[in-house]
Amino acid sequence: MTEYWMVRLGSGGKHAEEMIEAGYLGVDYDIDFDLGPNLGKGSAEFHRIMNDVWLDRNPGKNRRSAGLSMGNMWVACEGIREGDFVLTRKADQSFASGTVIGGYEYFPEAILPHRRRVEWRPRPITLDEMSPELAAAAQTPQTAYSLTGYAAELASLTGAITPAAQAAAPPLAAVQAAEVEHELAFQMEKQLEDFLAHNWRSTPLGRDYDIYTEDGEVKGQQYPTDTGPMDILAISRDRKRLLVVELKRGRVSDVVVGQIQRYMGYVQEELLEPGQSVEGIIIGREDDARIRRALSVAPNIRFMKYRVEFHLE
Repeated sequence: MTEYWMVRLGSGGKHAEEMIEAGYLGVDYDIDFDLGPNLGKGSAEFHRIMNDVWLDRNPGKNRRSAGLSMGNMWVACEGIREGDFVLTRKADQSFASGTVIGGYEYFPEAILPHRRRVEWRPRPITLDEMSPELAAAAQTPQTAYSLTGYAAELASLTGAITPAAQAAAPPLAAVQAAEVEHELAFQMEKQLEDFLAHNWRSTPLGRDYDIYTEDGEVKGQQYPTDTGPMDILAISRDRKRLLVVELKRGRVSDVVVGQIQRYMGYVQEELLEPGQSVEGIIIGREDDARIRRALSVAPNIRFMKYRVEFHLE
């Protein structure tokens, strides 16, 4: 399945025009050597090697900064696959879109030297054309993160799905139910995540925790780990507790307990500073006896319910 990604080409899109003209996307992170030998082994191995390299080159930074930087680096260099869709913001505040058509390449001495070839589309997209949800997601201050929850809208905006193609598409009943359910679930969870992130301070969690920020920008949404991105990484106001938040639409399966424990294990091993601890929260619409049993022996993980309300007055 095609994945959809945001990749930022320099602060404020300052390198976007140059990279688009060259036909690439790229990242830097002060790594001045070929990453090829460290790719192809998966995210965990990449983090194991590169987090320490990055910390050596950035004295005074913590392991959360290293995990974030090298997580974004891995996504851009390997996690994004050939054939995936990418969106990037330009300096004029419009967005360019394209398809990744090549693997990792290294260009020493160039700006954003760690690159992937992209076939960029000529027509830009503006914020006014986007739904409010996509517009908010596209402005998240992260270098590389998933927009797959907005796949249908992005495909329509870029002409990958035309009205004629939609009319000619097979009826929904002809599509396998499992695929439909998977896609709807992904989109719902992504939109729940964006809503929670943008309304964080209005929730009970916002009283005690802040979404992780770095250099004044929110970086804790879709925080990369070696087993996939966390939905949200937050830190307590006293800086002593890190919080992993996992969102699920509808009824929550007990399988999610193992998933959040993997993310918490990553935080414990890679991100915690002395004196800090890690906690987890699963947010869903319904729980059941199985997840309650699983959580009864996981005292550092809580379950919270969300409720959706709709009013017309």
